Amino acid sequence: MKKYIRLLFVLASISLSAQEEETKDYSKNVATLDSTIETLYSVISGDKGFKRDWDLFKHLFHKKAKLIPTGKDQEGNTVARYMSPDDYIKTSGEWLVQNGFHEVEINREVQTFGNVTHVFSTYESYRKKDDEKPFMRGINSIQLMNDGERWWIINIYWMQESEENPIPEEYLPKN
Repeated sequence: MKKYIRLLFVLASISLSAQEEETKDYSKNVATLDSTIETLYSVISGDKGFKRDWDLFKHLFHKKAKLIPTGKDQEGNTVARYMSPDDYIKTSGEWLVQNGFHEVEINREVQTFGNVTHVFSTYESYRKKDDEKPFMRGINSIQLMNDGERWWIINIYWMQESEENPIPEEYLPKN
């Protein structure tokens, strides 16, 4: 009987531990506009070999959210690619871990009307946290919604800087 009770206690402990793992509390990550944007940048960033928290990443987004990179295709045509958060993880997740990637916000312009907020967020990208020079820069156009309880990312539409399209001074840090 004692062995049976011990076994039940061990199984109950394992079950509670598993439930705690499944129900992580990410509420602080989406409580404010700042925490949502900061979490977006931090959750995709990490040195080579660093595993990302994709559950936290997905928690940032509304269920119908899109991530939309734009640029030129091989023929030189301007294109946009539409991805869900899961599509982004499938297409970029392994690359981020294998190569190292840190995206750092260097400037932010915010416009809000009611529960709709648009953030123009200028970024620099590095392979390692201590790299001195970015290998890429660009602007994330982030549309968010506050439903009264939390912030949701609705879309991220972004473009990398190029020789043809340098980042305008107005979207760079003011000295």
